[in-house]
Amino acid sequence: MKRSDFRFFHRLRVRWAEVDMQKIVFNGHYLMYFDSAITTYWGRVALPYETAFHMLGGELYVKKATLEYHASALMDDDLSIGMKCSRMGNSSMVFEAGIFRGDKLLVSGELIYVFADPKTQTSKPIPEALRHILLIYEAGESVVDLKTGAWSELKSLASPLRTSVFVEEQEIPPELEWDAADETALHAVVLNKLGQSVATGRLLQPQPHLGQIGRMAVSKPLRGGSLGKMVVLALIELSRQRGDSQVILHAQCSAEGFYKRLGFTAHGEVFQDAGIDHIEMTLGLR
Repeated sequence: MKRSDFRFFHRLRVRWAEVDMQKIVFNGHYLMYFDSAITTYWGRVALPYETAFHMLGGELYVKKATLEYHASALMDDDLSIGMKCSRMGNSSMVFEAGIFRGDKLLVSGELIYVFADPKTQTSKPIPEALRHILLIYEAGESVVDLKTGAWSELKSLASPLRTSVFVEEQEIPPELEWDAADETALHAVVLNKLGQSVATGRLLQPQPHLGQIGRMAVSKPLRGGSLGKMVVLALIELSRQRGDSQVILHAQCSAEGFYKRLGFTAHGEVFQDAGIDHIEMTLGLR
């Protein structure tokens, strides 16, 4: 087993609480590392586990977990947890896993899951939709689709996600979330292969040759991947295509680093919008 065997990695740093009296990671924690990785894996294939598996009509249960220890992880080690779906049967699926420090394999493992009815915990066939998603992801293909268009086309897809993120999670009053600008804006929505909206944003034109990105929302379980980046880049391209020379946005301060990595520059003082700290950021297009 080597790093190149995996497309997906979950990264973590060994914490003090995970080291035993021998000053190495306690053996049981490696299974926790694998469990953390499989949770992140579902995010990488764009499936918010709770809602997606409800749609699929089942849950995954661990049938067997096998670990083989090759070397020990130490305090403050930066680890990469590789995870891949290697086989699927009628109701079971096998994940191969490896814990690496750099290129050195520390622990290898195999996890066998069974797809089952959550009420009776009896096995049932893996849905074809789930099987398809795992196969195309491991083959290196995209597991999401991007749609852009007017509010009349995308409202039914974008509004539930915005409600979940802004109104329910961030507790922004609905009267502040919804405005007339939606009707004139261009919108982008990312859908997973189950048709669920997992990321969205909009593009306004407050004055000639100026684009303004806003209402950026990503499904909470899927944050930290590339979905937000996909939306921003799509909106930047729409702005460029219509001849804008600059794009601005009012970033929540917690997301300032994300936009900086996409080339935006912060300007001015921090201000509050709907009770949340924001900073204006700009990106030149010419």
